[in-house]
Amino acid sequence: MVDWGRVADRLDTDGCAVIGGVLSSGQCVALVESYSNDALFRSRVVMVRHGFGRGECKYFAYLLPDLVAELRAALYPPLALIANQWNEAMGLTARYPAAHAAYLARCHAAGQTKPTPLLLAYGAGDYNCLHQDLYGEHVFPLQVTILLSEPDRGFTGGEFVLTEQRPRMQSRAEVVPLGQGDGVIFPVRHRPVQGTRGTYRVNARHGVSRVRSGHRHALGIIFHNAE
Repeated sequence: MVDWGRVADRLDTDGCAVIGGVLSSGQCVALVESYSNDALFRSRVVMVRHGFGRGECKYFAYLLPDLVAELRAALYPPLALIANQWNEAMGLTARYPAAHAAYLARCHAAGQTKPTPLLLAYGAGDYNCLHQDLYGEHVFPLQVTILLSEPDRGFTGGEFVLTEQRPRMQSRAEVVPLGQGDGVIFPVRHRPVQGTRGTYRVNARHGVSRVRSGHRHALGIIFHNAE
């Protein structure tokens, strides 16, 4: 059971929150094995071709695998509450409905019809540059990455990295340790931070450090669709 109050506190304090044991070892292995089934995916991205880093990822097609669809639908409602609080604090007018299906209807009406959950695969020497997953007008403020491989046994290096750029300050980096099946929740683009003169927006980017050895796989859950 996820303590969503603790998650909200960690997001406000640290800019990210880890939720342990989102997936079992068996579920992680099954998702990794599904990477070779091209029928499940709508596109494959080789990162070096686009200057994104090294490694690759595949975006799932509709209909999403049951496990991925269930995760997306279950994680969205508590995150929508946090997202609405964030937008209110930052003076943004957008609000998010309680059910993910209602939010997807909003995306579809704007022409964002392509699903965005993805599997990411890295080998030795691969990495993912700092970036933001923005795919259209509608951007849900939070996303989740779940580590599918086992650190130290399956790979070394490959840490999840989050950076924040605060006004008139140098960037702050956060390295987030994860175990197999653990998830990290983090901002897609920005989050509110309470300062001495009120609340201001902090821009965030995320990536993966260089994999030293082995193979690293992860599942990305993005709640808005792409154009």
